[in-house]
Formats: sequence, C-alpha cells, structure tokens
Amino acid sequence: MQTSSEQLATLTEEALRDLVSVFYGRVREDEILGPLFNGAVADWPAHLERLTAFWSSVLLGSGRYKGNPFAAHLRHVDDIDPAMFGRWLAIWRRTTADRFPPEAAALLQLKADRIADSLKAGLFFRPDLAALQRPAARSA
Repeated sequence: MQTSSEQLATLTEEALRDLVSVFYGRVREDEILGPLFNGAVADWPAHLERLTAFWSSVLLGSGRYKGNPFAAHLRHVDDIDPAMFGRWLAIWRRTTADRFPPEAAALLQLKADRIADSLKAGLFFRPDLAALQRPAARSA
C-alpha cells in the first residue's frame, strides 16, 4: 500500500499530460460537451499542451501556464449551460479515479471542483466579474 507521499508523487508532468489527453478525449466524445469543445478548439495538440501547463501550474507549482481561464471561457459563455460543469466534473472524477491512486485522485478532484465553482460563479452568478473581462463595445 502506498503512503500519502507516494500517492501524491504520482502527480508528475508526464502523468498530467496523459491525464489531460485521456480526459479531453472523453470530453470530445461526450454527447453534450463534445460539440461545445470541438467547436471551440481549432488546434487540439496546442490546446492539450496549454491545459497540461495549466494543471502543472495548479498542482506542481510549475508556473508554466500564462493564460486567463476565465477570459477563455467567457468567450463561449453563450454556448455554456451551468449544468455542463457537473458533467465535466463527472468525467474528470472518473478519469482521475481510473489513472491515479485514491489520494492523488482526490486532490485532482478537489482542485477541479474549486476551479469549476469559480468559473461557474464568475460566468453566471457574478456578472460584475464578467463585465470586467469582456472587451469594450465598439462604437459604430
């Protein structure tokens, strides 16, 4: 049986890259999420690398991610239903549980829950935050 430290040590850059690839493969096949993601992402290899950098920054403190997740999701807010976050999280939970020992999977799930809650709150329940991120309207 692995100790806590050994379980968390499974969270490596390579393991995160594999997780992101498998997870988004499942998302792309999902009947609800697939059309949204496939319509929003033009370059999947570059997107998967960006997402790997994101998770590396969140979990490993690598600082590799230099984007703005809120702004990225805000561009697609008209196509996103708040219930989609639950579906995304269910696929994430299944994928992390399939690929990591329990404590590492629990940490991945906790981080994803917090990120999803934050995005959902900003996109749908805090219009003041969304207004700060939207580009200024152009005058005609």
